Amino acid sequence: MRRPIATLAIALTALPGMAQAAEPPCLTAAEFTDLASYGLPSVITGATQRCAAALPAGAWLLRNGGQLSARYAASKAAAWPGAKAAFLKMSSAGGQEASGLIKGLPDTTLQAMLDGVIEGMVGQRLPTARCATVDRVVRLLAPLPPENTAELIALAAGLGSKASGAGAGDIKAGGFRLCPA
Repeated sequence: MRRPIATLAIALTALPGMAQAAEPPCLTAAEFTDLASYGLPSVITGATQRCAAALPAGAWLLRNGGQLSARYAASKAAAWPGAKAAFLKMSSAGGQEASGLIKGLPDTTLQAMLDGVIEGMVGQRLPTARCATVDRVVRLLAPLPPENTAELIALAAGLGSKASGAGAGDIKAGGFRLCPA
């Protein structure tokens, strides 16, 4: 389960310049949860597109991914304030110029940019050899409400970072780290 969570974390942080910061910003569990909640529809869409050729025709993700993405999209507006705060915190790691540019954009532009980055990163970086695992993870998480799924992803990311030997609260999945609880 760590690989799909790492893919989500990478997708949520994959803007140019973010990962180069000497000390990446830390996101609280609540910020990461909001970012995950906001990003889940794009992650599901990107995974569905990426895995279309790698999964059998009857795979859960291929049959239900669009509906699940739409159901999770209903929670995006509620998650946006926290996701935006996390996104802006991460963009500050790219330097003053990038941070100022991003902070000056209207929410609709930021949302479109974040949606495109997440979907594109999953669509490009998800190894097709992992599609069967992703299909299984998504199938198992699908019955949960979107908020529970996002919180579970944040919890698993935190546990995964501790299990991998990273420092307290660190996650090795992109241009951020989880703040120690």
